[in-house]
This record gives sequence, structure tokens and C-alpha cells, in this order.
Amino acid sequence: MTTHGSGSGSGPADGSPTGEPDDEAISADPAELFELYEKQSADDETPVTAVFEITRNLDLRLDRFLARRVPFLSRTQLQKLIEEEAVTVNARVPKASTKLRRGDRVVATLPPPPSNAIAAEKIPLQILFEDDHLIIVNKQPDLIVHPARSHKSGTLINALAWHFLHNSGGTLSTVGEDIARPGVVHRLDKHTSGVMVCAKSDTAHWRIARQFEIRKTEKRYLCLVHGEVEPEADVIDLPLGKHPTIKEKYAVRHDELGKASQTVYRVREIYEGYSLVEIELRTGRTHQIRVHMSHIGYPLVGDDLYAGKHVTVGDFDPAQPDAAAPLLTRQALHAARLGFEHPISGQRVAFEAPMWADLARAVELLRTTRLKRVLAAPGAILQIGGPPVTPAAD
Repeated sequence: MTTHGSGSGSGPADGSPTGEPDDEAISADPAELFELYEKQSADDETPVTAVFEITRNLDLRLDRFLARRVPFLSRTQLQKLIEEEAVTVNARVPKASTKLRRGDRVVATLPPPPSNAIAAEKIPLQILFEDDHLIIVNKQPDLIVHPARSHKSGTLINALAWHFLHNSGGTLSTVGEDIARPGVVHRLDKHTSGVMVCAKSDTAHWRIARQFEIRKTEKRYLCLVHGEVEPEADVIDLPLGKHPTIKEKYAVRHDELGKASQTVYRVREIYEGYSLVEIELRTGRTHQIRVHMSHIGYPLVGDDLYAGKHVTVGDFDPAQPDAAAPLLTRQALHAARLGFEHPISGQRVAFEAPMWADLARAVELLRTTRLKRVLAAPGAILQIGGPPVTPAAD
């Protein structure tokens, strides 16, 4: 998403960093920047950028200019942003001391703005890895990632605040001071489970965020879909954009509002009436997996926004004693693997998160009652066996 504003305050400027029109063009007012972050979907990995067209000679340092226009970041943070090459002036990497002149074009990729003070809450977490720079968690379904105006508590960040306060030697106070939404580099939708990375330092934050921005991360998902998917592997290359009439939905769009989107899928197991599919994301658009799979006729189980259906235990195995109990009341989508370069060592790392109990049980029941075949899909890498997980008390 992109926000535009003029350096002299004379109104919005046209264009975006790519020179293409953007559907989120607004003036670069601080309050509107907050609003833009709040309404951005959790699984939209498109970075938020601010674009400023300088319409008069300011004779002002770049860091001081940004401090005026992005007041929710400190000058120290903005200098770090510039140092990590998240700011350009006329498409070139500047210094914090670069003086801005008439005609300059400043583009800044911004971290999320601060919310109110974050309360530490004792919420169970499954931590996959932690060091001095980052923490990797297996996010449970139905957990919102960070506080917002409508959700001040009960989020992953509230849980991490507790973890840092009680288990990590006061990391939260430092991170909370600098970022206020500690370490939020990327997000998963409330109902999507799986592996997430959160940064524990500014340097780690900027460097991991940059990898998401330039698509250097590796993202693999597992999803359970309605139907026996054919062909068994393919690339879905269809542009996505906002649904023309339904506010909360997205759709395949072949007009100027459609953004290039690529999803690689590989079927791992086929059951009677269902398939377990491994997804490799080449882009990270809002609702990308859900829209693409539904569009080709195989909606995610539990995803009633995109033609999927909620299921009970009995839908998969009527002989179970709890056959009437709900089984999947959320989209059957799990972020199973995330790979990236460690922000400090530069070493390539990858983390896999086991399926949560609801999805794991659904797969177990289908394997027992409806399994037709297991496929050795070329290019598939996920380990999909093993017992379901539950969050550990922190």
C-alpha cells in the first residue's frame, strides 16, 4: 500500500514507486497513515510506503523532514530506516543528512505505527526458536497478531510482551520503546495458523522486513480444500484486487486494479471429495490462497467467505462419538514453513510449524475414512505427519 503527500503540504501527489497508479493513494497525514495500517488485511504482505514530492526548496535534512511527516517514528528510528536502505531520494539511497530540494521524490517503506501501551498477558504460546534478534512462533488459530483500535488485548503481541517480560530478560521494554508493536514484521490473518517471525531489535526488524518486501523469503502453506484437485500441480497466475461490490472480499481482476499474483500448488493427499494441498507463495496479496483456490473450483474447507463450508466431525467420520461437534469453523489454512536470511548472521534459515489440533484431526479422520492416494509431488518439501500441537503455558 502506498500513501502520497507533497513536501509543501499542497496536496496528494500522483504515482507510486513503480510509476503505476495505486488504489490506496491518500495524503501523507499522520492520522491517515494510522488509518491505513489499521485497515490493511493481516495477510497482505504489501509494504506500506509513503511517497513525498518536494514542491519547494526546503533546505532541510532528510531525517528532519521525515520526522515532521512521520511523527510516530523517532528521529533515531528514521535514521536507522535510512541506513537500512528503506528510504530513497530520486530512486537513490541517501544519507540522513541529505538536503532536500525542489523536485525531489522521497519514498519511505515504513514499519507499523505505535498503538497504545501494550499490556503483558499470560497467553499460551508455542515457541519454535528464539535468539537475541528474533523469535519464531507457531501462531494458534483465532489469535489476532497485534493490538489495534478495536482489539487492545488478547493478541499475539500481548502474549509476547508477557514472554519478554518474564522469560527474556526485559527485551520487551527496549522493543516496546522503539517500535510499540514489538517486532511485527509480517502478519497472519486471525483464523490462519502457523509460523511467524517477530523481531527483537530494530536492525533485525528492518532487515527481515526488507526480505519480505523484495520477495526473498520462502513461504509454504498447507490447506485442506473441497474437491479432488486436478491437475495435481500447477501455477495459478491470476491478478487479484478488491471485490467490485463486496467490501471484505477480494477477487480475480483483469482490469487496472488487478495486481500480479502467483500461487504454486502441489497436491499431497487426495481423499474422497477433499484434497490436502501444499502451497508455495510467490507473491503475498490479501486473501491470495483463498481467492486463487476458490477461483479454480477448490475452496478451502471452512472458508465461507469464498464458497467453503464449515464441517463437523461426522462429515468426515460419522462413527465418531462426537460426530455432531464442529471440526473446522475457520479456513483450513496453515503457514507451515518460513525461510529467510538471518538478519545478523546472514545464514539461510527455515522453520516449520506442525498443524494445530483442528486441522490435524481433520486430516487424520480423512486419512482413516476417505484416503484415495498419497502423492509424491515434485518440489513439495513439507513434513505433514506427526501429532497435533497445543499451546504450551508460558
